[in-house]
Amino acid sequence: MEICIDSIESAKNAEKGGAIRLEVCSALSEGGLTPTPGLIKSLRKVVKIPLFAMIRIRGGNFVYTKDEIDGMLYDIEILKDLGVEGFVFGALTRDSEIDQETNRKIIEAASPLPVTFHRAFDEVNSNPILTVRSISQLGFKRILTSGQKSSAEEGLDLIKSLATTAPPGLTIMPGAGINLENIKKIKEQLPKCREFHASARKPKSQNRGTRLKMGTEKDPGNIMVADTETIRQMATIVSRN
Repeated sequence: MEICIDSIESAKNAEKGGAIRLEVCSALSEGGLTPTPGLIKSLRKVVKIPLFAMIRIRGGNFVYTKDEIDGMLYDIEILKDLGVEGFVFGALTRDSEIDQETNRKIIEAASPLPVTFHRAFDEVNSNPILTVRSISQLGFKRILTSGQKSSAEEGLDLIKSLATTAPPGLTIMPGAGINLENIKKIKEQLPKCREFHASARKPKSQNRGTRLKMGTEKDPGNIMVADTETIRQMATIVSRN
């Protein structure tokens, strides 16, 4: 199980639950943005499993300007120095195709660390089998996908095809909507997949301290935190032969 997290508490819970790797983000409410150097530096002190940092300078689509790309390249430079083990990224063109130039720049900047192509893959218009090959040729080591559906459970057929035809050295990792209730079914139907991605979060009540509403947060009194026991049970299911 790879667990995506955006807090120190979630990271610690994920490691306790048996996660093999963390996708570290800020703002999971926005689908995950680049984490702060402070978060990465703090995590290096409290968890031992690998940290893959999301590289996404803003929410919204995956079409980036030159200035945004420059900012993300700078983020990679900073986060590499802080000891992350990999990155998560994906860039598309305005026609929803793979942005070859931008993705190549990111791969080169991240080298020799591995980079996962995230769910921007699920928005690509081209033949998904050919797209997987293109992503592999760029140098990505892993693709996180829901099979171009809103959840991995809905996209099982395509994920199975991708995992069967993926080039050697490229991992197809199902993600989106994977939880304790469906992980067994998903694993059984994807025998070629060895890694799975989830957040496994539950709400945790907090003392409000303020009545102010920040951004689009529905309830400022609650935060979402990765749940240790949920992750433990999911990891156990995934690790069974």
